[in-house]
Amino acid sequence: MFKRLCVSAAVAVGCLASAISAHAEPEFTFILEHVLGPKSTAQTQFLEPWAKRIEEQSDGRIKIEIYPAMSLGGKPTELYSHIRDGAVDLGWSALGYTPGVYPRSEVFELPFVHTGSAAITNMAIQDVYEEHLSQDFDDIKPLLIHVHTGQALFTTEKKIESLADLQGMKLRAPSRTGVWMLESWGAQPVSMPVPDLPQALSLGVVDGALIPFEVAIPFKIQDMTKYSIEGADGVRFGTLVFMFAMNKDRYEALPDDLKKVIDDNSGAHIAKEIGDAWDAIEPRGEDIFSKSGEVIQLSAEETDKFAGKSDEVIDRWIAEMNEKGVDGAAMVKAARAAIAKHSQ
Repeated sequence: MFKRLCVSAAVAVGCLASAISAHAEPEFTFILEHVLGPKSTAQTQFLEPWAKRIEEQSDGRIKIEIYPAMSLGGKPTELYSHIRDGAVDLGWSALGYTPGVYPRSEVFELPFVHTGSAAITNMAIQDVYEEHLSQDFDDIKPLLIHVHTGQALFTTEKKIESLADLQGMKLRAPSRTGVWMLESWGAQPVSMPVPDLPQALSLGVVDGALIPFEVAIPFKIQDMTKYSIEGADGVRFGTLVFMFAMNKDRYEALPDDLKKVIDDNSGAHIAKEIGDAWDAIEPRGEDIFSKSGEVIQLSAEETDKFAGKSDEVIDRWIAEMNEKGVDGAAMVKAARAAIAKHSQ
């Protein structure tokens, strides 16, 4: 078969080179670890396709090995240090799992700054990254800073139709700003990574959680909760910022042509594509939940009450950033302007 295909000397040389390339050992084998399971949106819609593109565009010189659910050991809160210190080469995780490490990036997690489209907010992040966010990532090589579509509120037993209904409820918060938001609503926030949530719900440690549908369904949260709550017209209660990053030394060790392969599959080159993937899956998760539970949309009046209380969170964050010598109000303005630009 090989001889029939290579009918000329030139073609034969090309075929032989391709055959050798296809079977050559990769020059670089990188370990990619993340916090969710092998069937999560993060792995199936983002990390697996990304790894395949890197391998193909590097002609097999780079190989990516993916380890989901922190299967190499450690906790989700430790993944940032794993990347920084070189225990893994690449990693994907929520910034909120290491509170205080990425204060600037929290601007996109603030309630009612993100408007409900991961694609739009992802593109907005790229617009403001260099000026407003890049100092958060001096210790690692960020490949993409992005968000998911946004959080609904899931509850085990209580139907939520107003802000008053949340008073005293113990609710899982995904991040530091999520804690502040729940406090402003009169709830009792409980911080935890999402892999810990199913057990916390089943044991009654929490009465509900802020989480998107696309994450809730793989963790079978629909089996543990009766209600999901959104704002009017499907408005979500903030979002979570994620980091896909590489160890700086591993990146710098690559030759320029392989750095270009990584760069061409980073940042603005992939932000919309990844956001579209998250946005497309979220309605499917909502549909699955609606078959076993009730999806509630708050009235416009009640949504405004939630948003009004959330202004306290934004003011608190701005004041904290100002204490660090960062113009927090300017960051909020820039984030909202970038989101508005891509919403047109």
